[in-house]
Amino acid sequence: MNRFLLLAVSVALSLPLAAQDRPRNQPPDGFTALFNGKDLSGWRGRQPNYDPRAEAALPKEERAAKQAEWNASRDQHWHVDTAKGEIVSDGQSPHLATERDYGDFEMYVDWLMVSHNGDSGIYLRSYPQVQIWDVDNPREVRNGAPKGSGALWNNNADNPGKWPLVKADNPVGQWNTFHIKMVGSRVWVWFNDQLTVDGQVLDNYFDRAAPLVSKGAIELQTHGSEIRFRNLYIRELPVR
Repeated sequence: MNRFLLLAVSVALSLPLAAQDRPRNQPPDGFTALFNGKDLSGWRGRQPNYDPRAEAALPKEERAAKQAEWNASRDQHWHVDTAKGEIVSDGQSPHLATERDYGDFEMYVDWLMVSHNGDSGIYLRSYPQVQIWDVDNPREVRNGAPKGSGALWNNNADNPGKWPLVKADNPVGQWNTFHIKMVGSRVWVWFNDQLTVDGQVLDNYFDRAAPLVSKGAIELQTHGSEIRFRNLYIRELPVR
């Protein structure tokens, strides 16, 4: 067995390699690819920061009309770089959301900030968010960017999980990897193989007194600059 085949097998089994070196869009055992590397099948546009309970309450016709509008906007601002097998956002609205909803799950996603001062995130069940930003952005120093990405930035300031346990960001222009697990309202994040959130509760950004919905979309959020995503894998976990 040559070394290239060994590399592919190693990745498929356990994802041990750095994001820069992994083969594209080959899910490990037990995981399903959310992105096929070719097109945006399985993904829809979604209005930024829209309470999932409010969306679910829309009349059928109104919801369909909104979805058609969001998908048209998706097609203006999101595309697939088929040569590289990457989802590309130009940094404008809307969010890119899975068509399917997920309850408890474990997922992987690689992301690349193309240029400095970018801002992005991964929404869990449509709630913000596992934060992605440029740690050197001078405009975001007051918001805590130097602490690093990979935490639940939209949590209340006094809640655990708002800030990462360690700063694990690779330099802008290099790929990074999130490994995220969500069980109930609790979230774990491993960022470039370092634990940054250890089972903390994700706040309901839309109504801090209300529980999270039991199922919702995975969303890719960007605003302000080009961000790329690849190697999106998910495994649904049994409800406890």
